[in-house]
Amino acid sequence: MAKGPEAFRTISEAADEVGVAPHVLRFWETRFSVIRPMKRAGGRRFYRPQDVALLRSLRTLLHDHGRSIRDVQQVCRRDGAKALYALASPIATAPEAGIAFAAEPPQVAQEPSQPPRDEGARTRLAATREDLIAIKLRLDALLAG
Repeated sequence: MAKGPEAFRTISEAADEVGVAPHVLRFWETRFSVIRPMKRAGGRRFYRPQDVALLRSLRTLLHDHGRSIRDVQQVCRRDGAKALYALASPIATAPEAGIAFAAEPPQVAQEPSQPPRDEGARTRLAATREDLIAIKLRLDALLAG
């Protein structure tokens, strides 16, 4: 017997609907604060229909559109969960709000580009890197012995 569209889903059922493994959903919970399934006694998770829709949007962004976790986290922090629906498709629906909206994807903040380094700086960086590697090896030897 199939569940109705408004029924809560277990983590296995939600994972099947989204198309990922259950451990991926648990991992996403640690990375995205907007994912908040209801938890029962013993920590058993139940996903509401809007949670499953949000997870589908996340999967689309991460797997289909190739966005990085960091990019999607920045969008969540800056624009909230509704922006994820907008990014996932040109016309998306936010089920908890009952709103459909055409979306121009929000711009993800890009890290400022580094100015080109001069050759002297490059040489100093390489020397510093070598020094740090040597220090790490010495520390590892001290900790091991």
